[in-house]
Amino acid sequence: MTVDVLCIAAHPDDVEMTCAGTVLSLVEQGKTVAVIDLTKGELGTRGTPEIRLQEAEEGARLMRLSARHNMGFKDGFFRNDEDHQKALIAWIRHFQPTIVLTNAIDDRHPDHGRGAALVTDACFYSGLRMIETTDPETGEQQAAHRPTYLYSFIQDRSLVPDFVVNITPYWEQKLAAIKAYKSQFFNPDSTEPQSYISGEPFMKFLESRHREHGHMINVEFGEGFMSKRMLGVDDLFALK
Repeated sequence: MTVDVLCIAAHPDDVEMTCAGTVLSLVEQGKTVAVIDLTKGELGTRGTPEIRLQEAEEGARLMRLSARHNMGFKDGFFRNDEDHQKALIAWIRHFQPTIVLTNAIDDRHPDHGRGAALVTDACFYSGLRMIETTDPETGEQQAAHRPTYLYSFIQDRSLVPDFVVNITPYWEQKLAAIKAYKSQFFNPDSTEPQSYISGEPFMKFLESRHREHGHMINVEFGEGFMSKRMLGVDDLFALK
């Protein structure tokens, strides 16, 4: 299976919180989108890895993904090393995306910045034909493939985006995808321990963050992204 866009994030629910609106807008345009979760989020304060996987399946359905795969790396302890890079390269070559969206380059959670570094390196090395991998589903030798574009979404820290996607038409659908993770986010009936993201104030923060990014481009809701490469445009009138 090949897709137009591949989102690769450290934890199940990272994509929903940060770029689900962008994913939904891409799917509406006829693009194909897949997600790779690096870990099962097994160190999370609430829920279980099994529950998180079920919630991720519901998130995938709500975002209308073409595919979702979990790498099964150790939450909190995966590394940007040869073994992790090669495992990820095989899946990047499997999906052959044009665009990759990944974690914030720097964030409150150490897994996010480390995940971004791992994805950045794996995307580059995926284009080197001397690195041999086999397709994780078919077992066939894979050709080199390097994604054309790599962008990082913004998570907890207030980083300045290089561009913002208008997600106003998809805000309610994005919220539904976030709320698919019932074990993780605000639930007044839950008896589990409180976590950084489980309170009502965190949901208000998410809304304010997306309103802030939307305000930057004069729309109601937006999702911000960062790029290490210079961005160019063909049409000045297409800029918001």
